[in-house]
Amino acid sequence: MADEKLRKRKSEKALEKIDQSSDKLEKSDKSEKPKPKYGDQVKRPRNATETMWGISFFVVCVLSFATRFWRISEPSKVVFDEVHFGKFASYYLRGTYFFDVHPPLGKLMIAGAGYLVGYDGHFLFENINDDYIENKVPYISLRMLPASCGALTIVFAFLTLKEVGLSIPGALFGAALLIFDNALVTQSRLILLDSMLMLFALMSTFSYVKFYKLRHREFTPLWWTWLSATGVCLALTLGVKMVGLFIISAVGVATLVDLWRLLDIQRGLTIRQFTRHFAARALCLIFLPLGIYLSFFYVHFAILTKSGPGDAFMSPAFQAELIGSDLRSRSSAIPYSANITLKHRDLSAFLHSHADRYPRAYDDGRISSEGQQVTGYPHRDLNNHWEIIPVDLEFNPSFPTYELSEEEKERNVRYLRNGDHVRLRHIRTNTFLVTHDVASSLMSTHMEMTTLPQVSADSRYNETLWKIEVIDGEKEAKVLSRRHHLRVVNYQHRVAIHCHKGILPDWGFGQHEVNGNKNQHESYNTWFFDEIMHDRIVNGTEIGEEPEKRDDKKLSFVQKFLELQGLMISHNAGLTKPHPYSSTPITWPFVLRGISFWETKEGLKQIYLLGNPLTWWTSIIGTMMYVAMWILDRILLRRGLDDFGFAVRRWWDRSIGFLFITWALHWLPHFLMGRMLFLHHYLLAYIFSAMTAAAVLEFIGRIVGEDTAHLGPSTPASKWLTSRGHGGPFYWLFLSVLSAASIWGFWWFSPLSYGSGFATQTDLKARKWLTSWDLQHA
Repeated sequence: MADEKLRKRKSEKALEKIDQSSDKLEKSDKSEKPKPKYGDQVKRPRNATETMWGISFFVVCVLSFATRFWRISEPSKVVFDEVHFGKFASYYLRGTYFFDVHPPLGKLMIAGAGYLVGYDGHFLFENINDDYIENKVPYISLRMLPASCGALTIVFAFLTLKEVGLSIPGALFGAALLIFDNALVTQSRLILLDSMLMLFALMSTFSYVKFYKLRHREFTPLWWTWLSATGVCLALTLGVKMVGLFIISAVGVATLVDLWRLLDIQRGLTIRQFTRHFAARALCLIFLPLGIYLSFFYVHFAILTKSGPGDAFMSPAFQAELIGSDLRSRSSAIPYSANITLKHRDLSAFLHSHADRYPRAYDDGRISSEGQQVTGYPHRDLNNHWEIIPVDLEFNPSFPTYELSEEEKERNVRYLRNGDHVRLRHIRTNTFLVTHDVASSLMSTHMEMTTLPQVSADSRYNETLWKIEVIDGEKEAKVLSRRHHLRVVNYQHRVAIHCHKGILPDWGFGQHEVNGNKNQHESYNTWFFDEIMHDRIVNGTEIGEEPEKRDDKKLSFVQKFLELQGLMISHNAGLTKPHPYSSTPITWPFVLRGISFWETKEGLKQIYLLGNPLTWWTSIIGTMMYVAMWILDRILLRRGLDDFGFAVRRWWDRSIGFLFITWALHWLPHFLMGRMLFLHHYLLAYIFSAMTAAAVLEFIGRIVGEDTAHLGPSTPASKWLTSRGHGGPFYWLFLSVLSAASIWGFWWFSPLSYGSGFATQTDLKARKWLTSWDLQHA
């Protein structure tokens, strides 16, 4: 037993020496030859391998662009989410403010492409199947941008595989899995954002790999160049979609592992030297990307200066700065005794009541008050009108007597002010808004909202009092319609009027539920006064006032950015409405569901987002093989069996491991999301899965199959990788067979990618390999 422990300790010490000697050997290999100065041109003969790499690169470029640009003019109709991103590009060209859950960069790029070809944004992409040609839209030029990005994505994937050490056949096979994938082709040929997201993510990966390979030439100009390029590309990725955080996480994990390695005292770095490494990475991978990311929003705000469909999402202070906003021309103070409408900020529903009453019992058996219904109604209606009535001191003398200001005396009016308590009388039914200790119909933790007739309301006077709380407003300042967001809180029960996305059953006419929320500061408690009907109010403006000349405090750029960023995050998380083509993350790697983008019965044409099953199944199998082989290797190593040696294992962990971690970080987080998800959310993860699979097959076909007896365990991985060139005939043959199968699968499903149609319904049904593929007309 003692001998076994002694042998184990000796083995562990030997591995530590191998780790240290391997790094020293790498450094000594670098130092044997004089380092050329940055900018020096080193002339060397071009060998056959470089020529083969050049030819391979050319082939990848040609095939990538050819598959993305083929039939790019078809269909000449609006397809799927082109209704959104084409519309947003038009809004940019008009300067009209809009709201979207994604950052601006991708849409700015599409708008820029339109601007360069003379497009003025006259078309708003309202409906799928709207005709581009009839509306004179340069849609081919607009589609060429994402198609080019999609093609360049494959190019950078190929270059990344080369940089991590794959041979020519291995890198070509990895590129083939991406070139001949139907989902990537479909997504890249339309006016969508994903191809730009994928391109910048792959550029980030390539740049980081280039930077990491220069780790023994730290702080040289070339080292700084690739570190900075990584930061720039990370910012570009995040600037297209918020899921760019996944590639940031992958690079962040790799950077932390690298810093942890540098912190080891065996590396010989002083704390000051380590601090320089840390500061350099913080500067280029945190502060540089943040600055670039903010610049996208600066351009966004600078272009969108006119009032538009996105106004309602923003705060009144934000809206007030937009040209043509109603908050400039139709905002007024609110006199008491005015008839008003209260509108919900997020749902655009009005506080509404009607004579119909709550049912005696709900479906779950709970009992209601059978009071008059109070709901949220999304349309203008006379039942949305309420009168504002001040506190009557005879019923509650605890309130102070109000002294009119000189302005109010002159105008013979009293204005509603922040912090005032009021009663809200429903005009049509002559009843008063009240809440009481009865659970609401859809949310048992919230209080029911109803109205009471005059006699009952007076007997429960304090329950009919509501405090007006302007969010971030000055105390006792006038409340302004449209411009001020506010909460309405019950005086006695301390609950705020709350409206949410829940829809009432048939007895509530499918309207939104309104109830009392004990959490007063929840965002769905936010309202604003919309219409004000009073003798002093004409066309939304009070007589004698000039709203356009109000000297309102302008928001800073940082305030605008934080407001918009918060809204983007909250609304993105709120995209929970069911969709017929949504799918769950567990189904994505196996291509169990697709998405119908467009269809027409003429010629049985349709565009259906579907991954090439042969490439996707190969990729996920290869990725899972990495997990199994990694675990098996660790178990064998634990038992003292080491067939690979430290150097190859390090390449296995750092190179393939980086690709694997990047795949995992682009897939697994989706399991934690509550929003609706679709197959296209997996496309970037699929790219890294395909690259991982190509690297695993490279490992099996070349490295494990080599005669490595003459190579010691401390031999640098570069010598292991190049000890046999680019693999033997069997390795080439194996990859050729898999590539041929991928090409056949791409051809077989290409009518669904290009929308070229089918001769017969039988031909269409032959493409439906799985019953879960909901193809049209099949």
